[in-house]
Amino acid sequence: MYWGNMNSKPELNNFEEIRKIFDVFPNSCEKSENLAKSRNEELTKPIGSLGKLEDLAFWLSKWQGRYPATISRPRVSVFAGNHGVSKQGVSAFPQEVTAQMVMNFQNGGACVNQLCKQQDAELRVYEMGIAKPTQDFTEKPAMTEQDCVNAICYGMTTVEPGIDLLCLGEMGIANTTSGSAMAYALFGGNAIDWTGSGSGVGGDVFEKKVRVVSEGVKKHRENFTIDGKVDGLKVLQHLGGFELCAIVGAIIAGRMANIPVIIDGFTASVACSILYSYDKTYIDHCLISHLSTEIGHVRLLDIINKEPLLNMNMRLGEASGAVLALGILRSAINCHNGMATFSEAMISVKN
Repeated sequence: MYWGNMNSKPELNNFEEIRKIFDVFPNSCEKSENLAKSRNEELTKPIGSLGKLEDLAFWLSKWQGRYPATISRPRVSVFAGNHGVSKQGVSAFPQEVTAQMVMNFQNGGACVNQLCKQQDAELRVYEMGIAKPTQDFTEKPAMTEQDCVNAICYGMTTVEPGIDLLCLGEMGIANTTSGSAMAYALFGGNAIDWTGSGSGVGGDVFEKKVRVVSEGVKKHRENFTIDGKVDGLKVLQHLGGFELCAIVGAIIAGRMANIPVIIDGFTASVACSILYSYDKTYIDHCLISHLSTEIGHVRLLDIINKEPLLNMNMRLGEASGAVLALGILRSAINCHNGMATFSEAMISVKN
């Protein structure tokens, strides 16, 4: 496992430079997709009999931009950061748990470590300035624009040549509060629509969490808009966290490098929706791994038109759902690439 921290030199200077990258996002490869579909018609099975596994094989080919698609070097990236809003008492755990969990990742003792071993996936954990949390967004913007840009840039630098599938997750006490506030700011409704139990809060603490989400969005609402439209990067700056910025950066870099992306649960999905808020096609290279038990996840996935691969009543984070979904994608591509055709197996085709 790799142990990284946020010390990279920023390559971009402001949000406008990031938005310009969106304009040069590559499209999927229709030729590779068509080759996958053609072979699928010849495999020793009735067409469509593997259902979504077939669709996943097509999706991998078109976003890797080659045929056959492969999963030989999957990368699981977990970004960890602390949130100033945690001082409002919105989590079941104190802020120092973020650093303690990162150490647990390093020592191989977390859930994601076990899942990565099972899937033979490379795990990398990136410490996003844990000792210096974001600001409490009930008092001021969570980050300056430059700090937000720097964290996005760092996330981009973690996507290296040779990776053929990217699984993204997060760790950060109070980041479901941040995610709930971001979703509320981006898509409207009410704070209660987006706010769940997170690490397991209830009662007065949950009521406080809802109030904090509402107050944070209300405080910064006028700073979210450009020409009357809510701007995703502004929302990220005012309500987000360094680890969520890094996820946005990794998604951007994945698109530019033809690397399909599996997104973990609710909070990572909110980070993904920052790009969706600019154009719905900007996250076409992303899959959502599982449906979180966080109340806002169903609502969010409906808005961004994404169907999760799994529904396991999970809400752990740390890319656990993304690594489970990796196993399904391995099955999809192994069946597609390894099955014989009717002619190869000398089996008669149907009349």
